[in-house]
Amino acid sequence: MTSSDLPDLSDDLVGLPDALGALGVDARIAVWDDPAVDWSAAGLCVVLTITDYADRPEEFFRWAETVPRLLNDAGVLRWISDKHYLSELEERGLPTIKTTWLEPAANLSKHQVHTRMPALGDFVVKSALSSNRHTTGRYTATDGRSRSAAIQHALNILQKGNAALIQRYFTMSRENGEVSLVFFNGLLSHAVTKEGILQTEADPGNRPRSSARFHEVTREEWHLAEEVRRHLHAAIKHHTGRDHLLIYTRIDMLHTDEGLKLLEVNLMDVTLYLTAAPGAVESLANAIAVRAFP
Repeated sequence: MTSSDLPDLSDDLVGLPDALGALGVDARIAVWDDPAVDWSAAGLCVVLTITDYADRPEEFFRWAETVPRLLNDAGVLRWISDKHYLSELEERGLPTIKTTWLEPAANLSKHQVHTRMPALGDFVVKSALSSNRHTTGRYTATDGRSRSAAIQHALNILQKGNAALIQRYFTMSRENGEVSLVFFNGLLSHAVTKEGILQTEADPGNRPRSSARFHEVTREEWHLAEEVRRHLHAAIKHHTGRDHLLIYTRIDMLHTDEGLKLLEVNLMDVTLYLTAAPGAVESLANAIAVRAFP
C-alpha cells in the first residue's frame, strides 16, 4: 500500500509488483485512505510508501488497526513512528547519537530554543514524528542566518505538537559515513552506504537527497545490527504484548569519531534501496510471498 502522492509506488519499489507476480502473488497497489478499497478482501497488506501519515497520524494509525494481516503490525508502526524510541533503545544500552529533545509540553520560548542549540559546528533539527517527505534540516551554529532558520524550524515542529530533536551533524566520507542494513523477515538482505545531502533551511516540502551504493557489511556493523534487533524486539514485545516477525527492517548506523552509532530504525514509510543491491527486489518479493502463503 502507498499514499496518494505515490499511487504507483516510489522508484525504489517500481519492480516489486512484477517480482511478486512471478511468484504467483496477485499484487495490487492501493492508497491507504482510498474509501473504495476493501481491505478485508486482501489476504495480506504491506505498508510501503506512506509519506503522509505524519500529517494525520491518529487517522492513519486508527485505520491501520482495522486492517487484517497488516505488515508491519499496526502497534509496531505506532511505536516506531515516534523517535522517542531512540531514547528507549539508548536506555537499553545501545550507542545512539547524542540528542537534545525539545518537548512541546515545555512551552519553550524562542530564546529558550536558541539556548538549546549547539554553540559550535553543524547540527541537525528533525521532528520526532516525521515521514520521508518531512525534512530534516542541517544548520551551522555560528552562522546567524542558519541559526535563525534552525530556531524557526524547531518552533514549527513544536507548534504542531511534536517534539523536536537536535543532533550534531557528522561529516560523512567513505571511511566515516552512514550505513543501512536491510532485513526481510529477520534475515539480512543487503546493505548500502549513503552520502546524504541535507538542505540548510527548514523546507518541509522537499526531501533530503541521497545516493546509495552496495556495501559489504563489516563485523562491527553486523554486531551492532544484531544488538539493535535484539533490543528492538524486546521493546516491541513490551509495547505490543508480543513479539512480531517484521517483514522489513532498516537499521541506519553512522561511523563517527566516537565510534559506530545507531542513527535510526525504520519499519515503515522507508526507502529499502532495492535498486542499489542486485537481487534485492526479488528478495523482498520472496519475503512477502512467504508471508502470503504460509
